[in-house]
This record gives sequence, C-alpha cells and structure tokens, in this order.
Amino acid sequence: MSGISLYDMRRVAESLAALQGKTIAAAVLRSDLRQLRIETTDGMLAVLEVVLEAGGRARLDLDVIRPPLPATPQLEVRFDGA
Repeated sequence: MSGISLYDMRRVAESLAALQGKTIAAAVLRSDLRQLRIETTDGMLAVLEVVLEAGGRARLDLDVIRPPLPATPQLEVRFDGA
C-alpha cells in the first residue's frame, strides 16, 4: 500500500475537527485495520476508512454523520387573492 496524500490527510483533519470537544462513547477498529468507527455521546458518528483504488493507491475517506436537528415550528404565511 502506498502512502496517503497530504490532500487526503488535510481533508480528514478538517472533518475530524467536528469531533473536537465531544465525548467519545465508543471506538471500533475493524480487524483488517481499514476502518475506524467513532461514536460520540450526543449521537454523532465518524467513519474513517482506507480505500484501495484500482491502481493500488490508498485513499482516506471520512464520513461524519450528525443526528437530525429537532423540528421547529414553521411560519405560516397566508396570501390574500387580489
């Protein structure tokens, strides 16, 4: 497996910044060391993966899943016909 590009590392670092200040509830590393799942106490989930491209080059992928925001009341606007 070849090295990870600096661009990929920066992209992952920016995404992981969303976890700053959060309390980690669980972290699970796959047995083949290609995926790390991080869950926080407030329901956020981060999945970091090493993906091999067709040419054998390694690429880092990171998905951050946030819990849905609570629904807020919608503003009702009535239009009177002219």
